[in-house]
Formats: sequence, C-alpha cells, structure tokens
Amino acid sequence: MKVLVTGAAGFIAGYLVPELLRHQHQVVGVDNFSKYGPVKRSYDGDPGYQLVEGDAKNVDLLSELALSCDQVVAGAAMIGGISYFHEFAYDLLAENERILAATFDAAINACRHGRLKRIAVISSSMVFESATVFPTPEGAELTSPPPVSTYGFQKLASEYFARGAWQQYQLPYTIMRPFNCVGIGERRALRDSQIMSGNVKLAMSHVVPDLVQKVVKGQDPLHILGDGSQVRHYTYGGDLAQGIRLCMESEAAVNDDFNLSTAQSTTVAELAAVIWRKVHGSNHQLRLVHDPPFEHDVARRIPDVQKARRVLGFEARTTLDEMLDEVIPWVRSEIEAGRI
Repeated sequence: MKVLVTGAAGFIAGYLVPELLRHQHQVVGVDNFSKYGPVKRSYDGDPGYQLVEGDAKNVDLLSELALSCDQVVAGAAMIGGISYFHEFAYDLLAENERILAATFDAAINACRHGRLKRIAVISSSMVFESATVFPTPEGAELTSPPPVSTYGFQKLASEYFARGAWQQYQLPYTIMRPFNCVGIGERRALRDSQIMSGNVKLAMSHVVPDLVQKVVKGQDPLHILGDGSQVRHYTYGGDLAQGIRLCMESEAAVNDDFNLSTAQSTTVAELAAVIWRKVHGSNHQLRLVHDPPFEHDVARRIPDVQKARRVLGFEARTTLDEMLDEVIPWVRSEIEAGRI
C-alpha cells in the first residue's frame, strides 16, 4: 500500500511513518515545517519514504501526490497544548479547516481519477470534550453537547468532513481518535507562548513532558494545574501508530470510527507522583502547588476501548512506567542540549 501522510514531520507522524514502513508500506510525507521548523527523522533515508516539503493547504500539490496513492492520512493540523487552545482560538479553527478542505478535495479527486481507496482521518479525544457518559463510546460525539473549545469543535468538524465526503462523493473513510499521546520527539511549537509554571517555563504545554522537565529541573514544590483530579488516558505513540495502521489495513474499519487509547485511567496527581518517584526516588517527599486551571482543562477524558479491541484486535499495552522510562531520559537530554 502507498500512503500519503500530511503533517509528516509532526509528533504522531513521527511514530506512524516508521510503523507503516516496518510493515512494507510506501509513504509519501508532506510538511512545511511550520510547527517546529526543520526536523530530522531516523527514517528520512528509508527507500520506502519520500518527504515533500510543501503546504497541506496546496490542493494542486496534494492532488498530484494523492493520485498515485492508495490512502491519504489527514494528519496535518495546527495543534498545541492547552495554552495553545486559548491563544490561537480563531487560527486553530480557520487554519485547520483550510487544511482539511484541501486534503479532502485532493482525496476526492484521487478517488475519482486515481487509485485512492480511503482517507484516514486523525481526529482527537477532544471531540468528547463535553461528554457526559464514561467510559465514552464511539457515537457519543453525535449525542453529547458540542465541544467548548474551537480546537475540539474543529476536530469534530473533521469527522463531518469524512461523513460528508462519503455521502456526496463516496470517498471511503476511517476516523481515528488518539487519546493523550505520550512519546519522544516533540518540540516547542514556534508560535507557542511563553508560559511560566512556578519558576519553570513550560516546554510544550502537554502535561507529561512539562511535568517531567519541571521535576528534572528540580522544581519543589511541584506546580500542577488544578486540583490534580483530572483523569486522562496516557497512550504511547508507538501503540497509537499501531492502532492507526490496523485501522488503515482493515476492511472492517471502512466508514467507521475508533477510539485509540490505553484502558488505564490516571489522574494528573497520580502522574506527578510517578514522575517524582522515578526522578527522585521514594525518600524525597512530593509537595504540590495547585495553579488555576485553564478553561478547557476537561475533568474527565475516559474512552471506551472495546470497539477497537473487538474489530481490530487492538490494545494499547505500553504502561505509563514504560513510557516514562523513555520520556524522562529524552527530556533530560533535551535540557542538557538547551532545547528545553
């Protein structure tokens, strides 16, 4: 299978592209490096990979590339941490809609005139921002109140793009919703704001790497947002990449949607305690300072993962301990190199 991946230099794509290559798929990546600037990847020289520097809003470029591909992964998006949602509330909505429209226009054209069989849409757990049923199953995005943040609303719109393109143009789709991706390789977004958390400047506005860098830098007491009771499902990037690949390969996933997540719930306070123990050991007592939370700091984000297990045979098996054993040394090396 030959796959066009938009946003190929992004965080999740950093796990997805090598996953596809390992399973003998060819990959054409498109990215304009607008988020992090130019990045190097271990697979850049892989004979099955072609990287095209270009804008995912360029319909002509995407159309040309998609004609020879079997699937398109709609992964490009303006995205950042929770502070990003607030500072760029309009830009997130407007820019991501432009990217989506271009991607779907290209995919529709390639489906009609090329060999394209499907578009794979990387949505987000934020479509369930206002969910009231937990664990939250697929389909709840249609019955829950709409997301409050423009980012969550736009991600929900991406799913309507998929359903609309199928309804009008018979473009097959699969929708995938990652939950709290954790891994290495993420950088500070070029447009990200400078936000202090106590005496430490946040690096990515994502809770895992930012808590790690605060603990590694010796912040004590440790600052967290809110009371620490927020529930998340921290899912390893490699597991998410496997889930996305299985969605793309499975005929049973056509015109369907899947939550891709670990089944393990973890509160922010529990996460902080695990990171603290791994960095300082059990003899150094953890003290917390509770900073005011952001408006869109959702209290509970708890997915139902049974459908992905039943239809795809997918389970995210990497534990939080295992993720942190990879992330903590990486954050240390980034601090030592002066990048965080």
